[in-house]
Amino acid sequence: MSKDNLNSFNGSNDYVASEELMRAVNIAVALEKPLLIKGEPGTGKTMLAQSVAKALGKKLVIWNIKSTTKAQDGLYVYDVVQRLYDGQFGNAGVDDVAKYVKLGKLGEAFSDDEQVILLIDEIDKADIEFPNDLLWELDRMEFYIPETGETIKAKQRPIVIITSNAEKELPDAFLRRCIFHYIEFPNEELMREIVKVHFPDIDENVLAQVTAAFYYVRSLKEIQKKPSTSEIIDWIQALTLSGIPAERITKEIPFAGVILKKNEDIDALERAKARSLFPFK
Repeated sequence: MSKDNLNSFNGSNDYVASEELMRAVNIAVALEKPLLIKGEPGTGKTMLAQSVAKALGKKLVIWNIKSTTKAQDGLYVYDVVQRLYDGQFGNAGVDDVAKYVKLGKLGEAFSDDEQVILLIDEIDKADIEFPNDLLWELDRMEFYIPETGETIKAKQRPIVIITSNAEKELPDAFLRRCIFHYIEFPNEELMREIVKVHFPDIDENVLAQVTAAFYYVRSLKEIQKKPSTSEIIDWIQALTLSGIPAERITKEIPFAGVILKKNEDIDALERAKARSLFPFK
């Protein structure tokens, strides 16, 4: 692959990516390997796939993983119940087995005439064997449907992005086949860039007050669920709608329920504000 192609992803207008993340995407594309993205919730793992699809001008196919998801679901589903029902009532076409086979998201990505971005979102939600059950398909980019005798082979190898919240460890055999990148939570400088993507006209003083208060809250050891990027965006929206002066943001940290989602965390913040060491008095 040429250097031009290797450097094809450089972020997008609505997604601020670090240099390391952009390199990881481009290396995965060049090596034709799945890109496994880990990071705490709210660091933009899912949005990365949307950004890559937009930047490269490709269709995005999303496979949302749940605790009940099986690897087979992503390949195809054979609706034997519907076929039996149609047979009982004499409906036409019951002998056409292919009529009752519906491709899953992996099958959809393989069958597309154009190269697509395939997002396997939150893979760690599924059973521990789920990643191993996909090894053959992700390696060979094909699978067999015994009901129809058909092999579904990727017309164009999809760019595969896999996200994980690190809720459980993934099998070593699966990890060996991936390019790995951990998205660190943005530092204050990068967060300001992210905020400006959503609020390009934000007052610099407001931005400084918001980020200072936000990172102070995240620094509190008592906080169980640290606020994420999505929460700071929501918080700025709430502050903007309320018209609260900038100087009150750090002193009061208003609308704490927007950034903190547990009673214990809100109580921890109130205790911190009452301490003599609270930095914004």
